[in-house]
Amino acid sequence: MIIGEAVRRILAQHPDIAFHYCQKGAEALAAAARLNPTTILQDLVMPDADGLDLVRGYRAQEATRLTPLIVLSSKEEGATKAEAFARGANDYIVKLPDPVELVARIRYHSRGYLSLLQRNEAFDALRKSQEALAAELAKAAAYVRSLLPPPIDRPVRLDWKFVPSASLGGDCFDYFWIDDDHLAIYLLDVCGHGVGPALLGVSAMNSVRSRGVGGADLRDPSHVLRHLNSAFPMEQHNNMFFTIWYGVYQRSTRTLAYCSGGHPPPLLLPSRSASGADPESAVQRLEGLSPPVGVVTDDECPAQHVQVPPGSTLLLYSDGAVETWTESGSLWGIDGLEQFVAEHDMTNAACLDELHALVKVMTGGDTLADDFSIVLAQFP
Repeated sequence: MIIGEAVRRILAQHPDIAFHYCQKGAEALAAAARLNPTTILQDLVMPDADGLDLVRGYRAQEATRLTPLIVLSSKEEGATKAEAFARGANDYIVKLPDPVELVARIRYHSRGYLSLLQRNEAFDALRKSQEALAAELAKAAAYVRSLLPPPIDRPVRLDWKFVPSASLGGDCFDYFWIDDDHLAIYLLDVCGHGVGPALLGVSAMNSVRSRGVGGADLRDPSHVLRHLNSAFPMEQHNNMFFTIWYGVYQRSTRTLAYCSGGHPPPLLLPSRSASGADPESAVQRLEGLSPPVGVVTDDECPAQHVQVPPGSTLLLYSDGAVETWTESGSLWGIDGLEQFVAEHDMTNAACLDELHALVKVMTGGDTLADDFSIVLAQFP
């Protein structure tokens, strides 16, 4: 009680410090929880409690778990100090302390505690903001995924595998029958990741799907790419561009016309029975020479044509499926993909899961550096 009164008189000269005194140790924990102090002065000698036990009690209850705690002791003992700090004390003063030193220590610990509360409050607000943003991105990702076409079985069998590297990626793909004789199939890859590339990818996909690409004839790949270049110049889209491979399969002639704007070449695979013992040797890379869409707005994008033998399979992919490194440090690349298709039955859509698993193993983690997109088309 004497020490409490002495401390009260010292602090009475400082109106910025509100002093609350609790004589009984049994009441101390509840009083501290009720008052929410910025610093606790705890005497080790109390009539009904052990001061060191109270130190542990303050740390055990949520209201005072982080509150700075100064222990007041009558002795300068190393063992007592060590025990006090071990139980959660922040400071140790031999009583009765010098008034100037006591006030300085209280202010020091109080300022630090208030800063800690402000920081925690800011972190909590940031966490809630990030959770809200993540929820919105998840909704946006679900919307983008809902735009992708469902697998179909006939007259051409089409399936796909899509795993974005982030919540929102820049890959989009689609396929649809323009008329009874012409099937359009394409995949585009916008540079970068996140909201901007996703918006541009969806915009470009919708412009093709709605046949709103400046009146382009969707049966003519060259026409489509010229109109996309005109509609999406990179200087009008935050310097973003995209690669694309656009093909049109004509059932009556078994001809595939295509254009590529800077996109990795799809692989056209013959039927396993037709390719003989070495299916890799018969794989065709459907290369293109045009730059990415948006880079050169007046590019001609000449179309190329290839025959599609019965039982052929078309593997259309983004660079996230091939731009990965093996354990030896070499680029897996298109050569690695060709080796994969030579060793697997690509008429089975389960091979797409196997390919994704292999790329993840080479990457060394569950999250790939780029979007993983593959469309598999099997021609009767």
